[in-house]
Amino acid sequence: MAGSRLQVLKQIAKALAAQFGNDCEVVIHDLARNSIDNSVVYIENGHISGREIGSGPSRVVLDTIQQHPTDPPDHLAYLTRTESGHILKSSTIFVKDDEGEIRYIFGINYDITNLLALETSIHHLTSNARDEEEAAKNASPITHDVNTLLDELIEQSVALVGHPVPLMSKEDKVKAIQFLNDAGAFLITKSGDKVAKYFGISKYTLYSYVDINK
Repeated sequence: MAGSRLQVLKQIAKALAAQFGNDCEVVIHDLARNSIDNSVVYIENGHISGREIGSGPSRVVLDTIQQHPTDPPDHLAYLTRTESGHILKSSTIFVKDDEGEIRYIFGINYDITNLLALETSIHHLTSNARDEEEAAKNASPITHDVNTLLDELIEQSVALVGHPVPLMSKEDKVKAIQFLNDAGAFLITKSGDKVAKYFGISKYTLYSYVDINK
């Protein structure tokens, strides 16, 4: 049964790669192999991540298995970054065998780097000074929930930079975090933890960014 299940997964992988083209990597891991370090048994468009048959899983997969060894939840539509800097929209599906044990991992990684660049270009083409003036006139709504306020400030900081977090450089993150500091975001209790997690940095790095140029 395991062999037939793997064949079905290979058929699906091949179909998805054909449907979505060269920007779509589809990979199958077999956890029954001797070592998880070389768990990849099938891959389409491996040039996207640089992996091949015999390669291992991503950190996201390892973290999920570590936290949920018996029944890991599928991880859908999250962003990852390749070593070359490409941004991928990824989904990871855990497939069980007849005994209910996790046997295969089915991963889909779609390279959206060019789409993100196109989105930014379209925004630059369609925006104008009048749009920006109108946006400035629209005051932020008053909120009684500081968590909602913090979320709004974080969204504004990302909009100020003009790139999603996975595409931000250090300088971009410094700019966003200094905006948050100037807006009083860090007066909110435990805001540092949330902001650090959102931007994928440590609290030490967060406050070092706040102190830059002081």
